[in-house]
Amino acid sequence: MFDKIVIANRGEIALRILRACRELGIKVVAVHSEADRDLKHVRLADESVCIGPAASADSYLNIPAIISAAEVTDAEAIHPGYGFLSENADFAEKVNQSGFIFIGPTADTIRLMGDKISAKNAMLAAGIPCVPGNNDPLTDDHKKNLKLAQEIGYPVIIKAAGGGGGRGMRTVHTEAALLNAIGMTKAEAGSAFGNDTVYMEKFLEDPRHIEFQVMADSHGNAIHLGERDCSMQRRHQKVVEEAPAPGITEELRKKIGERCAKACIDIGYLGAGTFEFLYEKGEFYFIEMNTRVQVEHPVTEMITGFDIVKEQLRIAAGEPLSATQDQIKIKGHAIECRLNAEDPRTFMPCPGTIDQFHMPGGPGIRCETHIYNGYKVPPYYDSMIGKLIAHGEDRKSAIARMNTALSEIIIDGIKTNIPLQHDIMNDSAFAAGGQNIHYLEKKLGIY
Repeated sequence: MFDKIVIANRGEIALRILRACRELGIKVVAVHSEADRDLKHVRLADESVCIGPAASADSYLNIPAIISAAEVTDAEAIHPGYGFLSENADFAEKVNQSGFIFIGPTADTIRLMGDKISAKNAMLAAGIPCVPGNNDPLTDDHKKNLKLAQEIGYPVIIKAAGGGGGRGMRTVHTEAALLNAIGMTKAEAGSAFGNDTVYMEKFLEDPRHIEFQVMADSHGNAIHLGERDCSMQRRHQKVVEEAPAPGITEELRKKIGERCAKACIDIGYLGAGTFEFLYEKGEFYFIEMNTRVQVEHPVTEMITGFDIVKEQLRIAAGEPLSATQDQIKIKGHAIECRLNAEDPRTFMPCPGTIDQFHMPGGPGIRCETHIYNGYKVPPYYDSMIGKLIAHGEDRKSAIARMNTALSEIIIDGIKTNIPLQHDIMNDSAFAAGGQNIHYLEKKLGIY
């Protein structure tokens, strides 16, 4: 096991990684921007290194500065968390070239799965069902593109091959709008991702978003930890996640999960990963793979008792998986509400000082957050300030516990989305389960 690692991230995920390291006896180096000197994990770390100004481009995305921090502190490995450089193949490659271990998959695997076209082709080869569409980049041949859309059938969706986070995609309902949508998506993709490659797929009109958690080691072993339902979304951003997904049978879970585990072995995957699917009319369609730990990993941990972050560390250190597939058992139900520093109605970010923070408790309640009384939420980063997770013996009890926890939590001094989360938990359609990815936006009147 490692003696010391660098956590190349901030906020609640950095604190989550630090806690996992403490359990394994690993020393922690916290890198931080000038704006994040007072982050909780920075205060708790064995060592800390300031790697630049507040702007992410000058700090958390500054590859030389992060690697230098590992060098000067004599660390052995770097954990990227999620976001920032976690799915940057060049970063993973430079970490390894500098003599450190990147806690995640290889650079080649990140590149393979980071490009949605190559990822789709790899999954088709592994027997994973994909959304109908073209498996090659769209060219400037307008006639060919119009014919392709006609063959797929409207509506279609134009997607950036290197996109993510809900950006770089446009839905097209008519032939008249197709060519302009392709041009606009290419321009957006080139600006946002440095890659203007786009492709076309059938647009599924009423799907749910269901994803499978996988773990794979360097000894040829891979397992899945079941599925999560992440269909409560706003502008392609997840708001509520739960596990297991309502209505998914044990037989279907086993079928798709085993295919995902096999795909990991086929592509030589290493560490934690997530296969994301659209699920419609009883069928799964692969859309992308996230080659990192997910924001919503706690709901899977709560229903399986499996520590995903500690397992990441063990795998990166060369150890085999600590469990076999038949040892993974799903118990109860878990729900996660993302807590954001934002206006619950306009969704505008609301940075500022937290005057009072009270963490909820009780059976089955888990709160993942880096905030504390007097903490200043900076305006420079994502607005998520924590996650509230509730576990119960079934979905109904998990929702009831979440409602209680949302009633108990106090975050004064800034606006948060807690009222919105309360509203979702008390929504009759959400209580019924199985709503599609458009439900929340329709409920909010923005779809």
